[in-house]
Amino acid sequence: MQIHSIESLAALDGEGLRYELFLRGCPLRCVCCHNPDTWSMNVGKEMSCEELLNKIRRYVPYFGEEGGVTFSGGEPLLQAGEIAKLGIMLKENNIGYTIDTSGAVNLTEDVKQAVKGSDMIICDLKYPDRQSMMKYTRGDLQQVIDFLDYLKEEKKQVWIRTVIIPGINDDFLWIDKYIETLKPYSSIIKKYELLAFHTMGFFKYDNLNIENPLKDVCALSQERLKELQHYVDEKMN
Repeated sequence: MQIHSIESLAALDGEGLRYELFLRGCPLRCVCCHNPDTWSMNVGKEMSCEELLNKIRRYVPYFGEEGGVTFSGGEPLLQAGEIAKLGIMLKENNIGYTIDTSGAVNLTEDVKQAVKGSDMIICDLKYPDRQSMMKYTRGDLQQVIDFLDYLKEEKKQVWIRTVIIPGINDDFLWIDKYIETLKPYSSIIKKYELLAFHTMGFFKYDNLNIENPLKDVCALSQERLKELQHYVDEKMN
């Protein structure tokens, strides 16, 4: 498995404490990305499923009833076959896993198997229409819709996340578009969480000599985030 980095006791990407594997590679080029260093397959190291399992086992006492492993990235489902393989090994050791994905991948058999073995999926809905998705990520929204359709077919529990960026999607009209896109999936959505755009990853663009398309955009205020999250919570319930 191609690993970018590891966080041994993560608390944000899934329930409970997590052993989070950030995998290399991403097909998207999101303007708000705070981890452009994960785009390349050349940064990080390769580890076998057996090596990873041995490392993960050491942290089982911290997982409790809700914790486990989270596969993130980059786009983890670019390595869906390896996730499915390690996933089987995890299950044999009574360790569950979550996949944190953009959903912007082809729905291959490897992807289906990786999803089927998971306890939960965290899926980004980056933009609610094809034009915006292409403009701001260079991705295809239809891939995400197909992915969500498959999650619904499998009755897979899902957290939806959206990054809110000042001047792009930070108003109620945009939020209404997101909610409308998500309506067909209300039966499987456990939570819809808005995330504030921040500037903490800007230094990575400088280090990698990559153009930062949002270099002049300020971080979203917590006050505005709370307003929009409250609106989402009222509309979704």
